[in-house]
Amino acid sequence: MGILRVDKLSGLETPTAVTGSVAFDGNDHLSIGSAGDFNFLHNGATDWTVEFWAKTGIIDRQPIFGTGASSLQTGFYLQIMSQADGQADAPGIYASVGRGAPGVAINWGANNCLAINTWHHIAAVFKSSDKTLALYIDGREVDNDSGTNSGSFTYSSSDSSYAFTVGKNIHGGDFMNGEISNLRVVAGRRLYTSNFTPPVHALETINGTRILCCNNPDSVTAVSNTDIGNGYTVTASGDPTVATDNPGLTRDFTGGTEFNGVTSFDTQGYFVPPSGTTEQRGRGRGFFVGGNNPTYFSDIDTVQISSQGNAIRFGDLSVARAQTYGAANSTRGIVFGSYDGSSNENFLEAFDTTTGADAIDFGNLLSSTARRGVLGMASNTRAIAAGGNTPGRDNTIQYVTIASLGDAQEFGDLIADSSHASAATACSPTRGVMGGGTKLVSGSTNSIGYITMATTGNSVDFGDALSTAAGPSGVVSSSTRGVFFHSTPTAIEFITISSLGNAQEFGDLGTGTGGAAAVTNSVRGLNAGAYVSPANVNTITFVNIASTGDGTDFGDLIRIISSVGGYSDSHGGIS
Repeated sequence: MGILRVDKLSGLETPTAVTGSVAFDGNDHLSIGSAGDFNFLHNGATDWTVEFWAKTGIIDRQPIFGTGASSLQTGFYLQIMSQADGQADAPGIYASVGRGAPGVAINWGANNCLAINTWHHIAAVFKSSDKTLALYIDGREVDNDSGTNSGSFTYSSSDSSYAFTVGKNIHGGDFMNGEISNLRVVAGRRLYTSNFTPPVHALETINGTRILCCNNPDSVTAVSNTDIGNGYTVTASGDPTVATDNPGLTRDFTGGTEFNGVTSFDTQGYFVPPSGTTEQRGRGRGFFVGGNNPTYFSDIDTVQISSQGNAIRFGDLSVARAQTYGAANSTRGIVFGSYDGSSNENFLEAFDTTTGADAIDFGNLLSSTARRGVLGMASNTRAIAAGGNTPGRDNTIQYVTIASLGDAQEFGDLIADSSHASAATACSPTRGVMGGGTKLVSGSTNSIGYITMATTGNSVDFGDALSTAAGPSGVVSSSTRGVFFHSTPTAIEFITISSLGNAQEFGDLGTGTGGAAAVTNSVRGLNAGAYVSPANVNTITFVNIASTGDGTDFGDLIRIISSVGGYSDSHGGIS
């Protein structure tokens, strides 16, 4: 038995070793913290994510971890079942949270055994709002269970008997024979809400991390951050050993020590060194929010803008709705009003662009006027909503301070006889540009107006779009150029944001864009989802903002959908 250092949870006290996992021989285990430290894993009160890599060495029951009270049915535990052993939960994987309390359990069994001597990424994700447990194997959701979620968890948090135990069944004599790598427990967050590509980097401490162990000597529980860990003591029983074997994960800092630009973190919180200025590189993430076809959806989906591919699930709005236009900076997206299928809405919602958490209430639009079709733009600090359908047409401009929850405040008015423009706008760090849209009374306009983001006031004439149609379906931007996607015809135009003047020809999108969403990372702009007569589509098309040319295929949205909102954590207004 030994005590492991509390600031670096590396598996064993070997600070000079380059470690990748902890190996268990069937007679040893780790205990982390004290009884009651991890009640959140089994009391049903909060979201959480537990993820790790495992490689089993023999065909038998393999307990990975567990915590909770003396009763088998009231804690949280997960074990790999390599062969039928007379248990109803064998073979495959069995995970249980407060089962019988009531609780939820996953029995991914039958013919689903994991291959021995092979690394697998495993993630268990709990959603507290409906008491649902989801299980992901190598990035694929294999099962989920809501159990007896109509009842309430009756497990008493004060009745804990066991610490967080790794490599042993806390209620019996079963031990693991194999290796565990990069075991991370995150409280308050669901990191995965749909199929995903497993991380390729060694895991890092992110907000909410309570445990990060079995990886390398640099796994710090970050006692300086109140949201990360508490420096729990790790006790080794038996003879678990540090192993250099690991799932082939890379370390994070490979780009040198001097960076020219804004640093960022990817979806799992891994440091991403920049390769140039922010304008050249972009932070990288676009979000597609809500929509309908004809059913209304609450989805928040995301793409990495720099890499072609399909969208993946990120989180949810509070209710299903469409025309969910808004704005975002590098940390938060703001939804301005919307339409739920029966009426317009005036409330604001916010979602964290750095996590996979669901949206929360932010406040209300100005004068409690419900509306949809609001155009949005953002700087680093301020999100601006303009126009909309109330169902009458409106030309007011409003704003919120992104970092502070609260109601919208008055900014000014759109240029004369203009009510609302597009689902997105072009932004530099100082100026927001709005093009086209509908008139206050009837018809459409090709006029382009602009505002100064940091000051309040009415919009000012900028120039005209080439198209006289009802305005662009979306606009993307770098810090210097705005690119307009038109729905009819499918033309693409551009402006130089700092210079007043008419739009110029850019290229052709190749498909209709009605009801589409636009996102951008200052390098490339994406247009996604649309109504293309006679039906909606789920295609994503992109252009390179600094050049001219036609749209190129990027990938697909999860759903065939239109009237979807587009948000970006890296557009020209926050470069």
